[in-house]
Amino acid sequence: MQLTLLKTKIHRATVTHSELNYEGSIAIDGDLLEATGIREFEQVNIWVVTNGARFSTYAIRAEAGSGIISLNGGAARHVQVGDVVIIAAFASMSEAEADAFQPKLVYVDGNNRITHTNHSIPTQAA
Repeated sequence: MQLTLLKTKIHRATVTHSELNYEGSIAIDGDLLEATGIREFEQVNIWVVTNGARFSTYAIRAEAGSGIISLNGGAARHVQVGDVVIIAAFASMSEAEADAFQPKLVYVDGNNRITHTNHSIPTQAA
């Protein structure tokens, strides 16, 4: 059996650009791509914390160290500059692989600079 698990996420990034007439995708600061292991042209899910929109697109590289998170093409219709988003990628794996797998969780500040990383999410309490 194959399972689909969260591979990686960038948690609470801030949208810096919304480019309707740019070729569709999400441009992500190259440092964030490296930290998460998201590959250029890999499918990613975007969850807009600010307005609840959820959609998928593919990642492209923005200049490393730029802090750029740019939603492009049709995806630009779902966000405004300043919106907060979660960017997630998933991977398929066997149950044995899943038993040993740890996701790469990358947390950023309001300028999309990495504040810390983790491999687990705290248990939600009542």
